[in-house]
Amino acid sequence: MKVTLEQWRMLKAVVDHGGFAHAAAAVHKSQSSIHHAIQKMERMLDVKLLEVHGRKAQLTDAGHLLLRRAEHLLESAASIDALAANLNAGVEPEIALAVDQTFPTECLAQALELFSQDYPNTRIQLYETVLSGAAEALEQGKVDLAIAGAGLSDFVAEPLFAVEFLAVAAPDYPVFEHCSADNPLPVDELVRFRQMVTRDSALLRKVDSGWLGADERWTVSNIATSVEMLCRGMGFAWVPLTRIQAQLERGTLKPIPLQSGSERSIMLQLYYADARQPGPGVRRLAELLHQQCTVPE
Repeated sequence: MKVTLEQWRMLKAVVDHGGFAHAAAAVHKSQSSIHHAIQKMERMLDVKLLEVHGRKAQLTDAGHLLLRRAEHLLESAASIDALAANLNAGVEPEIALAVDQTFPTECLAQALELFSQDYPNTRIQLYETVLSGAAEALEQGKVDLAIAGAGLSDFVAEPLFAVEFLAVAAPDYPVFEHCSADNPLPVDELVRFRQMVTRDSALLRKVDSGWLGADERWTVSNIATSVEMLCRGMGFAWVPLTRIQAQLERGTLKPIPLQSGSERSIMLQLYYADARQPGPGVRRLAELLHQQCTVPE
């Protein structure tokens, strides 16, 4: 490079502060040093960068174009400095997080947005899992934090909240021809209808939680896909209330009246891969997840 980052920084200071005197104070250089640096830049680049109008120095058209490109270099250099400082302070360069799809997406997004403001240089690897997928990722050492159901005794866990599931279908689905609020359906009768099941994302320890053994079983990999199919009248399913509140309010999905078992509940827990020495980023992300995990009314 013919021109150093420090020289570009001095040129930017002259432009930002409207002149050499204020720029000198901002970058802790003498005015003569800044004059000399910019003159040297112009000689090396063979381009006029600044024009003085009265007491104010202004960029030429070529100076505008070159400085705009140089600003990207200055921002990258500042980011490298900040990253080095974070690494020196023990901040993780990357955090892997596994989250069960029953966890509210708006709560997750809010927590990650706030985290990015506190730790802009930490990368996030997010695994959206189903059933035992988060537990498997934790056991295999793929993640630093996991949100999953209860039952992992080898890891320190903190309770988040209970996710409520509700048996639902589209209002015109045939199941409602056989039941009503005054005449609820025995849960065993649901085997005569198509059940939408979300596939366990784990590779080794798959489970079939909630499947009734229906003759017609459709299996999908994402809760959002299941909800879309349910709204189209393609079957029934137990779906977390965190994912269908809007559909229930609009009437595109309707609770199925059952004699028992229409509602289910699981407790989501926040698990640490290493609770003894979590890094500052992991601790902050865990704190934000706790703050944001209240189920919307």
